[in-house]
Amino acid sequence: MQKRFLGNSGLEVSAIGFGCMGINFAYGQPMDTENAVTLLRKAHEIGITFFDTAEAYGPFTNEKIVGEALAPVRDDVVIATKFGFKIDDNGGQSGMDSRPQNIRAVAEASLKRLGTDRIDLLYQHRVDPDVPIEEVAGTVGRLIAEGKVKHFGLSEAGAETIRRAHAEYPVAAVQSEYSLWWREPEDDILPVLEELGIGFVPFSPLGKGFLTGAIDDQTQFDDGDFRNIVPRFSADARKANQGLVRLLGKIAGQKEATPAQIALAWLLAQKPWIVPIPGTTKLHRLAENTKADDIDLSASDLGEIADALSEIKVVGDRYPAHLQQRINR
Repeated sequence: MQKRFLGNSGLEVSAIGFGCMGINFAYGQPMDTENAVTLLRKAHEIGITFFDTAEAYGPFTNEKIVGEALAPVRDDVVIATKFGFKIDDNGGQSGMDSRPQNIRAVAEASLKRLGTDRIDLLYQHRVDPDVPIEEVAGTVGRLIAEGKVKHFGLSEAGAETIRRAHAEYPVAAVQSEYSLWWREPEDDILPVLEELGIGFVPFSPLGKGFLTGAIDDQTQFDDGDFRNIVPRFSADARKANQGLVRLLGKIAGQKEATPAQIALAWLLAQKPWIVPIPGTTKLHRLAENTKADDIDLSASDLGEIADALSEIKVVGDRYPAHLQQRINR
């Protein structure tokens, strides 16, 4: 697989990474550890070197699986994890906590769960309105000086927050949702990242599975699947949004590809410092996703997609109201 640098940070990763959250969190029935470890090791075998996890996934258990899976190839991969939520000993989550002492505590705990001596990329998971971002950046900067962390990142932060954080300590990457059906980062975030030389890591690049074409208004999700409470995944919204899937299917047919591959190739074509992190629990989907790196969308292809998108109105919010307030501060 081709490699990319996340902005001017010097952090080099595979052009497509792996979002590890779904292997045992938020998307219904979790994988057993043995199969999850096999999947992640296969991802590395076929060229993925960038793996994304967080203490909040599980919580705590996702990092352990990632650490076990990647231990044999630790020096060949980049592991990203996150801090920022207030999580009690029983796994309950109640708001944000980016106080310096909590950042340090989370980093130390993540290092142990991952079984490593350094975190390659440490993100603030969500902006904490009660802690100045300069204080957050400074704390991570000190962890970097101590060798426990290599690079600093932000997740779902607004443009002004990114500027303030970067002025205190260089931000290597910003992670936010970005895909053909959520293009809001194009307005304010991408211009700031390009100006400052910061990489961009889109999560949910396949629209939480919708852009693969495998989901329609009749699809039933497991009881524990987060999509059951997402407005964009109501049956009516899924039916209304099929026009986007049909567009991807049309272009995929022309390219002898799949809709998922076109969706990922579109992201890769936007900027050379964008690295999407699709997740999956299936080996065949893993292979499919990584082959998107081989698809070349021409200027004509991109223009056709842009013209078609201008005629498509995506229906439904991407988060329930109580979660939407946590982002883009």
